[in-house]
Amino acid sequence: MAEEKRFNVDSEKIKKAALAGVPLSLTTYVLPHEMELYMSDVLSCFLESLGQSHMTDYLVYCLNELATNAKKANTKRIYFLEKNLDINNPADYEEGMKTFKKDMLEKLTYYLEKQRDAGLYIKVIFSARNNNIKLEVRNNSELNVFEYKRIHDKICRAHTYSNMNEALDKIVDDTEGAGLGLILMILMLKKIGLTDESYQIFVENNETVVRVELPFLDKRSKEFDIISQELVNLIEELPPFPENIVEINRLIADPDSDMAEIAMFINNDVALAADLIKMVNSAAFRPANPVQNVYSAVKMVGLDGLRNLLFSLGTFKLLGENTEEKRQMWVHAYKVAFFSHNIACSFCANDKAVMADAYVCGLLHDIGKVIFTTTHNDTMRHLIAVTQQKKIPLQVIEQMISGTNHEILGARIAEKWNFPESIIVSIKYHHSPEEAPEQYKKLAALIALANQICNYLDGKDTFQQISHSCKEMFGLNNEMQFRSLAEKLNMLFQRAEEKIN
Repeated sequence: MAEEKRFNVDSEKIKKAALAGVPLSLTTYVLPHEMELYMSDVLSCFLESLGQSHMTDYLVYCLNELATNAKKANTKRIYFLEKNLDINNPADYEEGMKTFKKDMLEKLTYYLEKQRDAGLYIKVIFSARNNNIKLEVRNNSELNVFEYKRIHDKICRAHTYSNMNEALDKIVDDTEGAGLGLILMILMLKKIGLTDESYQIFVENNETVVRVELPFLDKRSKEFDIISQELVNLIEELPPFPENIVEINRLIADPDSDMAEIAMFINNDVALAADLIKMVNSAAFRPANPVQNVYSAVKMVGLDGLRNLLFSLGTFKLLGENTEEKRQMWVHAYKVAFFSHNIACSFCANDKAVMADAYVCGLLHDIGKVIFTTTHNDTMRHLIAVTQQKKIPLQVIEQMISGTNHEILGARIAEKWNFPESIIVSIKYHHSPEEAPEQYKKLAALIALANQICNYLDGKDTFQQISHSCKEMFGLNNEMQFRSLAEKLNMLFQRAEEKIN
């Protein structure tokens, strides 16, 4: 038997992307067999890099099934156009589906070339965030109501079967050519953690999107927790939070304290007073007239706002910007904070809690990354020793250092420093806002959106990679709306920077 032709896979590039949490995207127009093999090889390498090889057989089957269905959906559009049938008309749809499968198989090459000419594509995206694997298959043929009903029926049927043998014994309608395969796929994925919420199919930005999200193996999640805790315990550069700020926060929490007393206490620390006035006069707050003293600053931001600004100042004082890498991280953080504050003003003006927390949560969202840059070689050697002692794969440290799980570490550090719950939650879930506790979902989504807008403007993220829950929550239904918001925020930021400078 002749050996199958396969494209070369750049395993180092895939590993680097997987560990850094960067989505991998592959696009094809006709999905030839060589591309199917290549997609499977990339997915296998991706999962191996994350220590999730146990998912490979299941997700490769899932990928092939979904990509094939997407290709058939595109072919169907061409077929209906050729037959002068309206795919959204019930009678035409029923008529066309009687002969679609037979005619497609007889003239497959012809229809595939036609769909290439029409620009109909299949796009596959792999990503990993917050101990979850995400697989998306997109095609630019919008799902119609008849297709959605058939797919929904197959998914509902799959949940009634206890195993694959039971499903195989049933008679499945195959007029769509995607009956039994979809049911088997759902049954297979349930074995590795699929829930009703983690399989989604929807239309977005003129694309049909099928999204599958699966949790890492429980063992790997526990390994991340062990290393995160070790890192928190070991970084000697992280002293207790500055006592003067802790004392001011005690005053803020004391119902018998007033603004004048708190302002007087802050004035006793000349450096802190100067930093506070500077921050209140920064681009995000844009006071009509420059704030000249601490009392005016406290009055302007309120006690909750003051508390949050003090957490920001204390964090910056402890972590600093003594390297170029740290400086760039803080530049990004300030921009995210500015965007967060302005998004809150536009979309959440009546939500006092979100308004109070938006700026500081945006500023502190990446402290896990900043902390990684503070880690010395001695600490790394200790962590490696821990992995050997507890038989934890070295990939766990590699993945955390690459940034994929920096949010876990950041949240743990915030807990150690007794930050408010809102800040801890926004740090922990800024890459997965849909998983945040209900009370903080809007705040987490806002920080996630601000962060993704920054990455979009820097060319690091595409519109397709923006969180679906963020787009839905803030009514960003297409890329034009999203780009308009991003450009408006960027313009405001540049103007504010020019005004300050």
